[in-house]
Amino acid sequence: MKIKEVKEYLGAELLCGSETELEKDVYSACGSDMMSDVLAYVKDQSVLLTGLVNPQVIRTAEMMDMICLVFVRSKKPTPEMVALAHEHGLVVLATDKRMYEACGILYSNGLTSKGVKKR
Repeated sequence: MKIKEVKEYLGAELLCGSETELEKDVYSACGSDMMSDVLAYVKDQSVLLTGLVNPQVIRTAEMMDMICLVFVRSKKPTPEMVALAHEHGLVVLATDKRMYEACGILYSNGLTSKGVKKR
């Protein structure tokens, strides 16, 4: 799945990233508001969905080699967070959907925690 499809499926707003970066493929995703869980349990995820808004989210995503961060529940990062995401080449999206709904939409369209499922 392309990041632009994630954006479309979630009706998300692009906060950081370029049209070129929206063409990148993502193969898996996770959703969590607890960065300690992301660090402990997440392996090889491309997309992180979260409602937690602090710089640690950007640092965690970067440390885990994620390429896309989606803020759920109409949460918006600060300008400083967006600048940090830009420095690390992260695409940042924001959606008004709740975590459960956003994860469900992506999962039902083929993006799983283990990779894109065959249709």
